[in-house]
Amino acid sequence: MGFLERIAGEIAGEIAGKLGKRRSLVSAIEKAKGVPVIAEIKWSSPSAGRIREPSDPVEIGRAMVRGGAVAISVLAERRFFMGDPRAIADLKRELDVPILYKGFIVHPLQVFEAAAAGSDAVLLIARLLGERLGRFVWLVEEMGMESLIEVFSPEDVRLALEAGAKLIGVNNRDLETLEVDLSRTEMLAGLVPDDAVLVSESGILTREDVRRVMMAGADAVLVGTSIMRAENVEEKVRELVGAL
Repeated sequence: MGFLERIAGEIAGEIAGKLGKRRSLVSAIEKAKGVPVIAEIKWSSPSAGRIREPSDPVEIGRAMVRGGAVAISVLAERRFFMGDPRAIADLKRELDVPILYKGFIVHPLQVFEAAAAGSDAVLLIARLLGERLGRFVWLVEEMGMESLIEVFSPEDVRLALEAGAKLIGVNNRDLETLEVDLSRTEMLAGLVPDDAVLVSESGILTREDVRRVMMAGADAVLVGTSIMRAENVEEKVRELVGAL
């Protein structure tokens, strides 16, 4: 990323200044009333198949916010999740909550795409980026956004902390086997310092699941499939927000 990093260092400030006001995901979580739920818009996934027939993401987002979601995560990846980064711009205009760009980021141009769409935060996967993680965290911050760094193992947590992570997400789903185990949050939570915000991701279906990961040390939860499968999205979000 050396050449692009140098170029980004020259232009990022100018670009970021033209992209509108950013909203802090960290602040939204810290100020939440009830369980801080980041509700995720996704139509399909490799593990679940078709989750919901695609419809207006803004209407779905509005329902999520009415239910108490503190932020909206958008699956921007097209091939496996039927995502569309253009939905982020629409949601940004209509909703007054942070918008998280979620995908498999491996190239700086994806960070520029997230910024251009108006994202407030970007998911970075420690296992995918390895020792390059710190450079991507720098680039995300240069573009005026926050990084949610996703981890699966103690080594991932180490990489995240070395990169200066303020937001760490424990993915309870193993990306290789696609199996879900909420004990992953319980195992890794103790490695995350108190001054970092911890989000538990994947496999959270019920109020009991929310209570389990929050008792383990999570500060927030990111929930997609169980919300998107619900007949009443607003009520499902409200149920999870009121789990404690």
